Amino acid sequence: MPQKASNVRDEAFWELALDRAQLGVWDWNLETDECFYSPTWARMLGYEQSELPAASDLWLRLTHPDDQERAVASGDKHLAGLTEIIDTELRLRHRDGHWVWVLDRGGVVERDENGKPLRMVGVQTDISRQKAAEQALEQVNARFRLALAASGTGIWHHDIDKKRSYWDARTRQIFGVESDGDEVPKDFWYCFLHPEDREAAEQAHQVPVGSDEVVSCRYRIIRGDGEIRHVESLIRHVSDPQSSGITLGTVRDVTDEQKREQELAYAARHDPLTGLLNRAAFEEVLAQMRDEGDRFPLAVFYIDLDYFKALNDFAGHAAGDVALKRISAEICAALPTGAHAARLGGDEFALIIPDCDVGPAEKIAADILGSIRDADLGSNSGSRRLAASIGISFVADGDVSVSDALASADDACYAAKATGRNRHALFSAQGSASTVGLNAARMASDTMDALESDRLALYGQKIHRIGHPWEGCGQVEVLVRLIAKDGRLIPPGEFIPAAERFGVAAKLDRWIFRTTLERFGAAAAAHGMTLAFNLSAQTLSDPLLWEFVDSVMGETGTSPCNIMFEITETAAVVNFEAAEQFILNARERKCRVSLDDFGAGMSSFEYLRRFPIDAIKINGSFVERMTASRYDREIVSAITGIARSLGYAVVAEKIENQETLDMLAEMGVDFVQGFLLHKPEPIGDIIDRCSRRAKTA
Repeated sequence: MPQKASNVRDEAFWELALDRAQLGVWDWNLETDECFYSPTWARMLGYEQSELPAASDLWLRLTHPDDQERAVASGDKHLAGLTEIIDTELRLRHRDGHWVWVLDRGGVVERDENGKPLRMVGVQTDISRQKAAEQALEQVNARFRLALAASGTGIWHHDIDKKRSYWDARTRQIFGVESDGDEVPKDFWYCFLHPEDREAAEQAHQVPVGSDEVVSCRYRIIRGDGEIRHVESLIRHVSDPQSSGITLGTVRDVTDEQKREQELAYAARHDPLTGLLNRAAFEEVLAQMRDEGDRFPLAVFYIDLDYFKALNDFAGHAAGDVALKRISAEICAALPTGAHAARLGGDEFALIIPDCDVGPAEKIAADILGSIRDADLGSNSGSRRLAASIGISFVADGDVSVSDALASADDACYAAKATGRNRHALFSAQGSASTVGLNAARMASDTMDALESDRLALYGQKIHRIGHPWEGCGQVEVLVRLIAKDGRLIPPGEFIPAAERFGVAAKLDRWIFRTTLERFGAAAAAHGMTLAFNLSAQTLSDPLLWEFVDSVMGETGTSPCNIMFEITETAAVVNFEAAEQFILNARERKCRVSLDDFGAGMSSFEYLRRFPIDAIKINGSFVERMTASRYDREIVSAITGIARSLGYAVVAEKIENQETLDMLAEMGVDFVQGFLLHKPEPIGDIIDRCSRRAKTA
């Protein structure tokens, strides 16, 4: 009985075991060339056992063509005694047509007395899931390797217990190491560290065992060829239950990135033309030196070049740039050690000189004036020379604000100009002109406060087409009024110049543009109204200006066709290249551009040649006197004729009487603007009238 039970168990048990393990058995009789395939083998491929012949080459017929040669070679090597067992992976075709990956293992189980193989037995296991997982992992690894290659990142690790380090090919390349193997000598990394960075780098790489923190650090290395490179590493500990684990890290050469960061940091603090500090950096340095308080008194100089605009008009902007560079060099050459120089914009400069009282300050000012007078301005400047007006104030303690110190020096500079130019003046709180600069600073400060406290009012003045009702062109110049804290309306002539002098103009322009479109853009577009915006020189120089303009137009749904920008000649002179690029960007977006105050400068007609504008607005000083002045009439007539011949619309402003209007009509001027036709009023009132008229039409 036990023996019978055992036999039953042997047959049923092993068949069940093979079924549960999903193992397919093959049994090949080499003498008869018959091969037995177990039911589990047939089911693995979607067949019943009775459907498959007991042919020795059945498996080969079902094998993927790409795997046949390898599979046959595995069997031949085993039969030749070269391997102990058959061990290979191959794909077999399933009944429904897809391929099943199997692991084939087996070997000779019976030989004759001469050792000739008589019988071979083996099993095949479905490993499709394993192969799919391997393929997915390989795809992940391929993406990982591609990402590493694209980022230029190397991988290294250090076995803590074995004290062995391994660098991949990219890591070795970054360090300039030529080696075929990944393992590097003990303490190899340390010999590359820059002496000044060694301690910090070593400390960063000491990641505690068991920590999952990722440490980031940058340091310099000195390669074998002596080249210094900046690298960045990310380091973390990887645990292992059987050991202390490894320290795993990445390394990336960031030398170029470091250089770009340094260049950007430098550019953020320096004027691109002269290399001097810009206004923001200058104010920061002044505040720092004031707060440190160990080098009082600080002499603050405000330098404004005389006759620079005339040089620009005569010789062009390239010559003007050369002059600014050379004068900057002359100013720096006259300064003592420890002084700082800045270009505030245009032809204005500022200096900080520590430990400098009245006597030394006046001596330095005299030296600077002499250097500017004698400066070689370049071959294109002809025989022209420049001069300067210099204002000087002093910071004797930490109670003086940066803005007041600079405003005081600016105030003294105005005094120097008022007394004849080409000279210097000391700030005096009791002087007749002493309040000019301070009042301007306070006005600029009040403008900033008004921006934040909604004390600015948007006004508009209509621009008329001569001989037609205003609705025919629907153009409105957007204006702004400052509401004083006592409720008074302050006209732009009082606060706009202060805003420009103290760097507030760009913020003011942005507020006007955004607020106008947010409040009135949709209504203006509905009535076919064109809104004209004035832009300061500071705004034109803003590299992010068009990003802002595009964003506001997109947010408010305003069409560029309903926008006109007015650029004054003064703004164009300050930054000619920026003005030219701005106009090109405007035309690309279908916004219109008008050149304002045309005729005020000697190079006005040069702008017509260089700027692809839509319209010019004749400077009002010519228009308002033209009925009494033949000279002014000829100027207006000449500008109108040239502009019209070039296809530009012509706008005349400051129309205050009918006689002037009639004369402009005879000359062929297209558009007019002035108190005779419309006095500035809140834009909302203009919109409301248009809406009422539209409802009654």
